[in-house]
Amino acid sequence: MQERSYEVVVWGATGFTGRLVVEYLLNQYGTNSKLRWAIAGRNQTKLEEVCKQLEAPTLPLIIADSHDKASLEVMVRQTQVICSTVGPYALFGTQLVEACVENGTDYCDLTGEVQWIRKMIDTHHEQASEKQAKIVHCCGFDSIPSDFGVYFLQKEAQARLGEYCQHIKMRVKGAKGGFSGGTYASLSNVLAEAEDNPKIYEILQNPYSLNPPGERSGPDQFDLSQAAFDEDLQRWISPFVMAAINTKIVRRSHALSGYPYGKDFQYEEATLHGKGLKSRSIANISAGIGGLLSRATPNSFIKKTADRFLPKPGEGPSKEVREAGYFNLLFLGKLADGYQLRAKVTGDKDPGYGSTSKMLAESAVCLALEKDNLPKQYGVLTPTTAMGDILLDRLSINAGLTFEIKE
Repeated sequence: MQERSYEVVVWGATGFTGRLVVEYLLNQYGTNSKLRWAIAGRNQTKLEEVCKQLEAPTLPLIIADSHDKASLEVMVRQTQVICSTVGPYALFGTQLVEACVENGTDYCDLTGEVQWIRKMIDTHHEQASEKQAKIVHCCGFDSIPSDFGVYFLQKEAQARLGEYCQHIKMRVKGAKGGFSGGTYASLSNVLAEAEDNPKIYEILQNPYSLNPPGERSGPDQFDLSQAAFDEDLQRWISPFVMAAINTKIVRRSHALSGYPYGKDFQYEEATLHGKGLKSRSIANISAGIGGLLSRATPNSFIKKTADRFLPKPGEGPSKEVREAGYFNLLFLGKLADGYQLRAKVTGDKDPGYGSTSKMLAESAVCLALEKDNLPKQYGVLTPTTAMGDILLDRLSINAGLTFEIKE
């Protein structure tokens, strides 16, 4: 690894999110000795245009293709870490992960595609462990705030109270930003795959489907699917669109860590609304829209309508919209005696683009520059099990996230 030319290669640098990652790395680390990095894609002309637009003429370029294993092998052998923004990952990421595992190259991405992550776990976890490679999915808004929100709250519970929370619920108190075209494309592909293979529905529905083999059951039930009243917060709640991936990542983190919170630990997510009848109506409408999108099979009227109005991959909000965005998450933990401890996690840019690009970039840099200080755990991992306290600090210092206990 020490002989490799680069510490990080950004794969998919010409895409909307990929370009934001490149822009962040340039602003934060430049092109000098702070970080040895390059950008990669399949089209040299487009890569050169990115360098021109960002005024980075010396940034190295690598040409490869998602469906050309030989070109991917050449790329991954040149770097310590691949940072991938090319989705849907089930269509464009499989051979790249395979190449990384075979060559002992660390990897991080933005996928939220449960069925594909499960495939990567089943296919590559053992070999990646043997090769001492870290394959880290879900390094954006799904699922870093959730994964590290639970990690942070449990650390504080142990330090302050001498025990862990038995039950944690995350509530989205507020968020502002554009819906990601890449996220919608990935969701569309998941539904298309499930239409062809009913077993995928079982993976999507099982709360523990990303846990290790033999450990894919527990006390948690299905994610919230309709409006409900949260008795602890005295507010109406509705399903949170990213809960289907976030909750599974949190549970995988817990399993890979050896169940420190106990086998009866429970976790859930939802969007928080107000108290009255108006808030109840909003929660019901939100739940209804989410339910419709979850049934948007390839040839359905719902899918065709959504295709007309939702952004396409490569499209995204303006810089002004990204800068004005934010997210504010509440984590409410309960101890065995009913005592409650609350944490607040915030981001200073829109969740799907501005904040996500910073989280992914810092994950890649953390894997590269902090390699000797990271947990000695390898395989197909989660953000907390791969990088722990080191990434938690980097997110707070560099990426605009805050983690705090609410007294």
